[in-house]
Amino acid sequence: MSYLESLRVFTRVVELGSITSGGRDLRLTPAVASKRIKELEKHLGVRLFNRTTRSLTPTEVGKVFYDYAVKALESIEDAEAAVASFSDTPRGVIRVTAPLGAGRRIIAPLVPRFVEKFPATEVHMRLSDRKVDILSDGLDVAFFIGTPQDSNLKLRKISDCPRVLCAAPEYLEKHGTPRTPDDLLSDEHNCLLLRYPRSPEYYWVLQTSAGPRKLQVSGKMDADHGDVLTDWALSGYGIVNKPRFDVAQHLESGRLVVILKDTPPPPTIFGCLYPHRRLQDPKIRHFVDFVINNADVAG
Repeated sequence: MSYLESLRVFTRVVELGSITSGGRDLRLTPAVASKRIKELEKHLGVRLFNRTTRSLTPTEVGKVFYDYAVKALESIEDAEAAVASFSDTPRGVIRVTAPLGAGRRIIAPLVPRFVEKFPATEVHMRLSDRKVDILSDGLDVAFFIGTPQDSNLKLRKISDCPRVLCAAPEYLEKHGTPRTPDDLLSDEHNCLLLRYPRSPEYYWVLQTSAGPRKLQVSGKMDADHGDVLTDWALSGYGIVNKPRFDVAQHLESGRLVVILKDTPPPPTIFGCLYPHRRLQDPKIRHFVDFVINNADVAG
């Protein structure tokens, strides 16, 4: 198994661009990851990486070996999944990613229950509001809120996810409560936006009697972390567009107030994406089914 582990380390180092990152992704120290690479190079009798003080890139033979190593690891995963399917007993590591809010409030509470039910599994979670690449990041399942771009990945819808516009009472007292969607475009209002490189959310869409209305809203503050936007809204700094489940406790306590109830944002999709071949693996299928049967996004 040590040779297979060395292959796994090698492929992740190539994909993530450093021994430290590749080792961390596999829960290994940089020293152990470096040792695995050296053992692999010694076994093959070739140098797999060009090393400088600032970069680590695969050699030509390293690039060729990477392609075959990926295919070999995928074949082994398929073989293990096929054997596991006979008993339908989930086992092994499940690598999961989710947006910060949904990950913390929906997925994370379900993970211990899943692992207790299927003790031969491990779940490694990565939470981020930024866009991830499932294949290059070596992930099994990516949960999302929104409308994902077309891809070769399999999409499974879990439920509709209601959204709301809301602000703190003190903000509304100071700036006034918007009565129409056009009021959001006024200089009087500060819209708190989720933004990051290649972010799709540079506008808000509201449901009106004339159909969906796209608004090029603006504000003085944006962030790539959804919870930061919620904190700003709670502190009275602006209006935020959030999934209802993400702010449900603050709406219930009155710390945030829903505005423009007659023209709310349309609900988005809460779902997951995964490489088509991964669903052959019982642990992936059981985990996705477990989340679908237990997730609560109504708020």
